[in-house]
Amino acid sequence: MNTRFTLPWGRCLGLLSLMLSLGLSSRPVVAQALTALRADGPKIVDARGREVVLRGYNVGGWLLQESYILQTDTLNSQRRIQQGLLRTMPEAEMEDFYRQYRRNFITKADIDFLGKQGFNSVRLPFHYDLFLTTEQRRARTAVIRDPQNPQKLNAYVEQLSRWYDDNQLFVKDKQLDGFRFIDEVVQWCATNKMYVILDLHAAPGGQGTDRNINDNFLPLDLWKHRDAKGRLIYQDITVRLWEKLAARYKRDARIGMYDLINEPHNVNAANGLSSDNQEISALYARLINAVRAQGDQHLLVLEGNGYGNEYTNLTPDKLAIKNKSNLVYNAHRYWCTNVAEVADPNPNQINLIRNLAAFRDQWQVPVWVGETGENSNEWFAAAVQALNARNIGWCHWNIKRVDSGAGLLRVKPYGSILTPEGRATLLRNVQFANCQVNRDVLAALTQPAVQAPFAQLTIPGTIAATDYDLGRNGVAYHDDYAARTDYRELKPTNHGGAYRNDGVDITACTDAPNGYAVSQLATGEWLAYTVTVKTPGTYTAALRLQPGTAPGRVTLRLGELPLGTANVAPGSDWATITLTTPTLPAGQHVLRVLVEQPVNQLGWLRFDAAAGGSGAGGQ
Repeated sequence: MNTRFTLPWGRCLGLLSLMLSLGLSSRPVVAQALTALRADGPKIVDARGREVVLRGYNVGGWLLQESYILQTDTLNSQRRIQQGLLRTMPEAEMEDFYRQYRRNFITKADIDFLGKQGFNSVRLPFHYDLFLTTEQRRARTAVIRDPQNPQKLNAYVEQLSRWYDDNQLFVKDKQLDGFRFIDEVVQWCATNKMYVILDLHAAPGGQGTDRNINDNFLPLDLWKHRDAKGRLIYQDITVRLWEKLAARYKRDARIGMYDLINEPHNVNAANGLSSDNQEISALYARLINAVRAQGDQHLLVLEGNGYGNEYTNLTPDKLAIKNKSNLVYNAHRYWCTNVAEVADPNPNQINLIRNLAAFRDQWQVPVWVGETGENSNEWFAAAVQALNARNIGWCHWNIKRVDSGAGLLRVKPYGSILTPEGRATLLRNVQFANCQVNRDVLAALTQPAVQAPFAQLTIPGTIAATDYDLGRNGVAYHDDYAARTDYRELKPTNHGGAYRNDGVDITACTDAPNGYAVSQLATGEWLAYTVTVKTPGTYTAALRLQPGTAPGRVTLRLGELPLGTANVAPGSDWATITLTTPTLPAGQHVLRVLVEQPVNQLGWLRFDAAAGGSGAGGQ
């Protein structure tokens, strides 16, 4: 498959683009112009009172690297990547690499692409260290070099305290990368009529225990670490940062919301803190009051404990603030059920659809899913349908991933980030022009209820087994395990993990025309292909497959017309099994491959005119 839209499905893409524009604008929810957003009871509305449901994408992995996005899982966080780099290069060279990385990873081309797909918002996750000067970041880098040295960490904290007291933090706007990146993204998005959500993804000190998200030195220091004056200095610095952001952007209607702290988690008694979110509630009150003191009325996104979902003592009645307007409550939905009838017994745990809608109705506040994804297309489509039906906005995670079908854009593997060759390749591969669009993911998010061709398929001709239609499980295909709905279940939905992001199991295969085959075909599973029969007549249908250890059986149907059944003898070698079809009518039809008894792999199907038949010659 080629980058961008040099795709084999031509007219299908145009059809999908048309359906997309209709699908995302058929409700009164897409902003037609960027005016300031506000809360009107449980709705988000623009300056003219029109409801705006924010549906968009996160640009994670850019202004804070997360290891799994870059396939550097053993390094586990941005600071550990930096620690590894510093073993082989001077600090100035490392800083230069990060300048190039940030210049390449997300550009106007990426944002323009999102805008063309009909999304109306972008969530911008960022690291607080982007708002430090070069000198201030150098002090943090000294800890990165020797993170197990408590003296160095304490020295850094005390230096932060002095900068804080002397009002030297976040004041040199033109010198700070963070403001420059926000300004650029806001301009790019505004050109595409997309709102920006500012997301403090890695807060000073770290808001939890997950280093990948927090990029912290010690777990939960945001909530625990005190400086020599006894202050929770990281919280003071977080408040100061939002004061500066509010002062700068308070009149900027292109920014839809401020997401004050991403995913506080494990803030609990087991870690020496309260069991009912007292620390989070107190900090949110400070942050909200600080933003409002700047005369800033932007929507403020709150995130509950436990990766953004649990709101005990964080409901509007519990917050120690005078101005309770323009608050938005957030959920991060991963690996949970999309069945709308299922509820969590805790009404303040809102990642399930029923709880999310009930929380909105009870407290009369807007709710928004700030992150969702990391699953199969079947899960994506079910989630989008359920949220759209309730006018609940969402922001998918994540736009860009290395060697992954779950992101919107697939980045080619690059080797190791710790080698010069690997870094050079990474900087090249992450550029939008060199990424592959995972169009099955795009279809699942923008047209979740539609069955559409994945490729242009004709009879006569050869059909790659992996080029079954776009659509949900039970519509375009059926697989026994198509979505992960329990976070404890680590089994992949696509065994093989290749080519597409559905429940269908796909593996690399040199025998197949496109290099991939459908594997582990179990009894009752099936695949659907939209095909065009160019000339009516009888055809010879050939199935290229690898048998299993027991007899297999595969049936073909064209619409309601049975085409025949292939009986497959046990074995391990690839084989081609043929059957002669009845007369096929011309025109577009849905071809189904039904597995009645298991086979190991299916590589392709080929239809040639039968001897003496009236069909056209094969290709």
